Amino acid sequence: MASSFTRLLSGRNTAVLLAGLGAGTMATGFLLRENGSLAADAKKKLYPPSSDFPDLRKHNNCMASALTPSIYANLRDKVTPNNWTLDQCIQTGVDNPGHPFIKTVGCVAGDEESYEVFADLFDPVIKDRHNGYDPRNMKHPTDLDASKITNGMFDENYVLSSRVRTGRSIRGLSLPPACSRAERREVERVVVTALAGLKGDLAGRYYSLGEMTETEQQQLIDDHFLFDKPVSPLLTCAFMARDWPDARGIWHNNDKTFLIWVNEEDHTRVISMEKGGNMKRVFETFCRGLKQVEQLILERGWEFMWNERLGYILTCPSNLGTGLRAGVHVRLPKLSQDQRFNKILDNLRLQKRGTGGVDTAATGDTFDISNNDRLGKSEVELVQLLIDGVNYLIECEKRLEKGQDIKVPPPIPQFRK
Repeated sequence: MASSFTRLLSGRNTAVLLAGLGAGTMATGFLLRENGSLAADAKKKLYPPSSDFPDLRKHNNCMASALTPSIYANLRDKVTPNNWTLDQCIQTGVDNPGHPFIKTVGCVAGDEESYEVFADLFDPVIKDRHNGYDPRNMKHPTDLDASKITNGMFDENYVLSSRVRTGRSIRGLSLPPACSRAERREVERVVVTALAGLKGDLAGRYYSLGEMTETEQQQLIDDHFLFDKPVSPLLTCAFMARDWPDARGIWHNNDKTFLIWVNEEDHTRVISMEKGGNMKRVFETFCRGLKQVEQLILERGWEFMWNERLGYILTCPSNLGTGLRAGVHVRLPKLSQDQRFNKILDNLRLQKRGTGGVDTAATGDTFDISNNDRLGKSEVELVQLLIDGVNYLIECEKRLEKGQDIKVPPPIPQFRK
């Protein structure tokens, strides 16, 4: 049976009691060693926020730029309804200082409420990452009407493939950094049950990472569909790889043009892609598939996380809004050697990667070119921006092939006037 002293130390006001009694190191040590049931928030209150503030002096990420001792003091002891804390939000940014020339985000949300409970941190992070978008005073537009797209067929002598992706989160369930095993399995159940209702050219099959055969796994590798266990410290320090591969999987339609990853970095990653340059058709499939999946989820009593300020809610603040990345693999042998190439991309609000994905360098003369923005423009606007920009790049390439000069276009404004 517990002693009277042990029971005395088990309440929520223990820290106050110890301080009032003038308890010293020995009693505090007993408290931390012996009372395993003491709540984490009570333990924290043994120390002031200033003693917990992380050392961010060598960090280069949006979180480190935004987090001040006063903001930390105000938010440290707050929790979301799912018991997610500020320290859990920022752990990945604390553990990964970043590169002097590459500014990462440095924080993640554990649930939809994180963006409200910890708004004093997330709002300036969002404003920094999204080039001035103010989540308190601006509204994000959503538009999935693919009929508005123009000039969406690229010259296939240059464009090798076209792709559009986004993410969606199921309201009421914690996001991947914070979810329990039960919540993760519920995400899988909700999504896979809904996907079974897709018909026609969108009908397909789900492959569980933990249950697929070696033949199925090899086919998904050959199709470039398979995603691996996260190894990047940016993801592992954000608690993304827990219980791998439990409740993770890949669904794709029979035509292999519409693909959904389940419980990777987000509840779902939705991808439409094709070989060649028909971006308009890829976006049409993307919009049609997304709308049907959302309707099937609604019919089952669930909905996606969304609000008018932040758009669609996803784990990383960098993907808020549309969460949309429209990209092409494009050959630009001459333009890529021109010293104006990067400036042209910047002015067109485009970014380049290697064809191996994020953090990969380009090899040869083929690049993955995509939109740079996620928040503040609609899906239609971002895809049209990508189309117009890539067509401009191809026109520059053709001019250089003929020995003609090219011009750097004027900068495109990020937000509507």
